[in-house]
Amino acid sequence: MTDRNLRAAIVGTGAIAAAHAQALTDYPHADIVAAVDVSAERAGEFASRWGIPASYASAEELLAAGEVDVVHVCTPPGVHAEQTIAALDAGAHVVVEKPPALSLDQLDAMTDAATRNDRALAVVFQQRTGTAAAHVRGLLETGALGRPLIATCQTLWYRDPAYFEVPWRGKWATEGGGPTLGHGIHQIDLLAWLLGDWASVQGQLWHLAREVETEDASTAVVTFASGAVASVITSLLSPRETSSIRIDTEKATITVDHLYGHGHDNWRITPAPGVGDDEAASWVLPAVEEPSGHGPLLRDIYDALRSGGPLPATAADPSRSFEIVTAVYSSAATGRPVTPATLRDDAERRVSLRSPVTEQQPGHA
Repeated sequence: MTDRNLRAAIVGTGAIAAAHAQALTDYPHADIVAAVDVSAERAGEFASRWGIPASYASAEELLAAGEVDVVHVCTPPGVHAEQTIAALDAGAHVVVEKPPALSLDQLDAMTDAATRNDRALAVVFQQRTGTAAAHVRGLLETGALGRPLIATCQTLWYRDPAYFEVPWRGKWATEGGGPTLGHGIHQIDLLAWLLGDWASVQGQLWHLAREVETEDASTAVVTFASGAVASVITSLLSPRETSSIRIDTEKATITVDHLYGHGHDNWRITPAPGVGDDEAASWVLPAVEEPSGHGPLLRDIYDALRSGGPLPATAADPSRSFEIVTAVYSSAATGRPVTPATLRDDAERRVSLRSPVTEQQPGHA
């Protein structure tokens, strides 16, 4: 426990770093003490923009200087594991952007480092946050909506060819995977946060339009321990972009349709025929609204760190959605369903998600 402000450092000053800086600036019990980027000029510019007193050209320089409680890893995914483990071994807590690693072995090494150093490791899955998501999760957990039966989970985004001109994008070695890992993982994580433990995955990877090494679309069927069955589609080829989840239960249909974040207006609970008005009224979203985002996630993480308590549910279970994503790649490579018991039997996918991708030619089914 501590009653002082926590000292934070942001490693990597690309676009997502601004979301971290804004959230930390808004939080009254944190001070951003350093910014880090491989470009000393970019690090200095970022530090100046956000009023940060120090900047460094490497994470090693930052950790050697000490005096940091929490390291925010906002770099490309290829260096997440190395930087996270170094920060944990130096005694700092770590908040790492998604995807947290390039492989399951890397993520296991990161969680092991957190355990042996008695430090917290939080992965940024901000779609879990918001009062609507918390309310719906509570309804599902208590059984108020009956048993979940079938679901759809869609990440239908659009990235033109120019997007992949950034050198590390679209390559197995530096991005780790395609949109399943780098984009769809957010909605997959929200789906799993709502439905709980997964039971099996059957997946396919597709190469349809972009000149990349990885897939540009994927399809999968995911079953959950509850018995629910979900169809999961991820694409970077979809001009009308949407992120959506639909869960049909015995008593209702839950939908959330948004793009990069959601509030109450994005959620709907539709009662099944025969459900009484009083029962349906008991499902209404809370009167006080907080949208999803980095702000509420980092606030709750920092509150937990300052109190000495466990990480909040919105930041717990850093491996669950990564396991589902890994299972999609493993199933695509092996042609077999993957379960939690067999996931780590695929030694190749434990080390790298690299998998055969189906090339779909025009005019061929």
